[in-house]
Amino acid sequence: MTTVIAGVWGLGVFAKFKEGGFEDPDASSTLVAKLGATYFGSTNPDVLVLYSSDTMTVDDPRYEASVITTIARLPKANVEEIISYWSFDGKAAETFASHDRHKTFVAVKLRGKDGATKTENYHLVKERLAAPGLTVQYGGSVPLGEEFGQQVVTDIVRAEMITALPLFILLMILFGAFTASLLPMVIAIFSTIGGLAVLHVVTYAADVTSFALEVVTMMGVGLSIDYSLFIISRFREELERGMSAHGLPQGKPWKRERDKAARKAAKKAYKTDLKPVRQSALSATMATAGRTIIVSGVTVSAALAGLLLFPQMFLRTIGLAGIATVMVAVFGATVLLPTLLALLGPRVEIGRMPWRRPTAKRAQRDPESGFWYRLGHSVMKHPLPYFTVVIVILGVMFVPFLNVQFGSVDARVLPKSSPTRHVVETVKQEFPNGSAEPIDVVVSGDLIPRDWTPAKKDDPIPPYLEEFRQRLGKLPGVTEAQFTGYSGSYGGVRISVTHKYDPMDQNAQDLVTKIREMSLSKDGYPMHIDVGGSTAAQMDLMSSLMRTLPKMALFVGVATFILLFMFFGSIVLPLKAIVMNVLSIGASFGAIVWGFQYGHLAGVLNFTPTGGVEATSMILILAVVFGLSMDYEVFLLSRIREEWDLTHDNRKAVASGMQHTGGIITSAALLFLVVIGAFGMASITIVKLIGVGMFVAVVVDAVLVRSLLVPATMRFMGAANWWLPPFLAGLHARLDLREHTAMVPAGATARPPRLPDEQPFPYALHWEEAGPEPAPSLIHI
Repeated sequence: MTTVIAGVWGLGVFAKFKEGGFEDPDASSTLVAKLGATYFGSTNPDVLVLYSSDTMTVDDPRYEASVITTIARLPKANVEEIISYWSFDGKAAETFASHDRHKTFVAVKLRGKDGATKTENYHLVKERLAAPGLTVQYGGSVPLGEEFGQQVVTDIVRAEMITALPLFILLMILFGAFTASLLPMVIAIFSTIGGLAVLHVVTYAADVTSFALEVVTMMGVGLSIDYSLFIISRFREELERGMSAHGLPQGKPWKRERDKAARKAAKKAYKTDLKPVRQSALSATMATAGRTIIVSGVTVSAALAGLLLFPQMFLRTIGLAGIATVMVAVFGATVLLPTLLALLGPRVEIGRMPWRRPTAKRAQRDPESGFWYRLGHSVMKHPLPYFTVVIVILGVMFVPFLNVQFGSVDARVLPKSSPTRHVVETVKQEFPNGSAEPIDVVVSGDLIPRDWTPAKKDDPIPPYLEEFRQRLGKLPGVTEAQFTGYSGSYGGVRISVTHKYDPMDQNAQDLVTKIREMSLSKDGYPMHIDVGGSTAAQMDLMSSLMRTLPKMALFVGVATFILLFMFFGSIVLPLKAIVMNVLSIGASFGAIVWGFQYGHLAGVLNFTPTGGVEATSMILILAVVFGLSMDYEVFLLSRIREEWDLTHDNRKAVASGMQHTGGIITSAALLFLVVIGAFGMASITIVKLIGVGMFVAVVVDAVLVRSLLVPATMRFMGAANWWLPPFLAGLHARLDLREHTAMVPAGATARPPRLPDEQPFPYALHWEEAGPEPAPSLIHI
């Protein structure tokens, strides 16, 4: 019932998503944008209404009458300002007419101080904007933002629908039993619902972008399935070991009895014998895989917490959404899933597939005959060749990132069929100043005359402002500098500087830098100069990201090091794990630049290359991939540490650890690839970019780093992997988070398990000395 209520509550988050959030709240360009919205009027219209006719031109009186009559009837309660071709005379009007004069656009400023109010007003006037005899199309920031958000949600929901059936089929292949395959899907649904519910709560404290939905679904489904895979695999392993040691067959052996009373007695005896075995298997699972999952969840959350250090709403809300989803996934895997396993016991094998080997045959298989054991031994035997080949591959993949160019989000991230994108591209291609995005310069200070309101052409302009405007107009590449806004209440003036460069061109960025270096004073008192516009906003964004990125790296690195130190009891393994993760991320970033900036994947994934990559998306990938890579690292090294504690043989520990986890990690990676691979088919380019970046990172991490590079480096370092300085040994003893082995040492025999009422707390491992033949490994609780 609680899950159902959470699901209904969580669905409400879809109506709470806010657009944008890429700007730095403290940046000069953000201030200029806020001043424009509050005092001066935006130079980027809320709605851009494109009118066109195949027969009439804008000079035709019928064309003028149709447009003017239409916009004059718009309700003042919803519309604050309207600017059209007929609002100007002479040269100023020409910018509103296309080169062939068959098209014109009307700039509409909507009432409202927030996006939700403006969107509501847009829908109230949209139908009234249709002009008789003319074709009408809608663009501008409000329709663009609305379509962008809706398309993101559509892409994510579609991706989840596409992956549901392939995921279940893969789980059936991997688990070989219907019931065992169904459990991860149950946990994934639970985690996604819980993540949406928590995300809805977050909307009451902060703005949440629609991209948070991608993180919730991706992390909720992916991690839940990964965690479930580890829990269920370990439970089945421990359960089969216990049943084999006690001679308990799987299935329903009591049905062999013909007599009803004998069948009832046999069933009761079987369940009595099975109960302690099931309890032991579940306790061993939670003491090992369960503990590892908790550490993994905290580690992934620490990586996502690094996003909270950034001032951008886009990154902060995604960090909150990711942490919430990870915690729900951990809860599902360590509380809900064990509860289901406790209820099912051996019935987790219901619906066994033909390819799943019976317990006896698996028990007879030589543990050193597995692929992963042989691969581990091969790497241990020839570490240098493996190390060299992997490093070369990762280096080649990283090279394109050296030429990375960061760009901003524009209409080209939408699909080519997008009507909003079509309006933007038409204006840029067919109108005189279509591609020009002005640099907005706001001059403010106590000396701006508060009573100066140049409502007429003959109103005198203060000489120092006019002189500054002329200086701006003479800068290289500038075509025009004119006053476009003023506010007596704020005491500021806006000058829009039009130039001949594309917004993200290096020359445009140099122009912004030159303007910011300029100064203005009156009577010796300096004035405030703030610079905005898309070029300045992108520059401020990159500056903010570069300032915060080292803080994020330090925070995530230190937090990860401390957690892994507590878990592994070594200072070498945490450092090595961090380096390995950086290598995976570097290869992923190189692939993103190669595929999206260079455009090599444009034909395959059907998107328009922009010559750059969106910077905040790269930061998001950095945090998520680092967490996921550490997730696999924890699972691998935890089992290697378990074997090391038993044997203190580095080679055997690595090979045995890979044998036990290699297949599971690869399976987990494969399942996660199915989840994120569907995002590569999204319509929004940024969603594609995030999906492809994570896909490449997971492949590199699972195939090259965890399978080859990690064991090779562990071979080089030998016993140094587990080095712990004496002065830290005492600290670690108090903070120890390690798994405690569930394996019985060779040369010991298992003591029959005690019933729960006979077992004192805390639980402990017991074994007795045996003869030369090792007894079956079994934990007794």
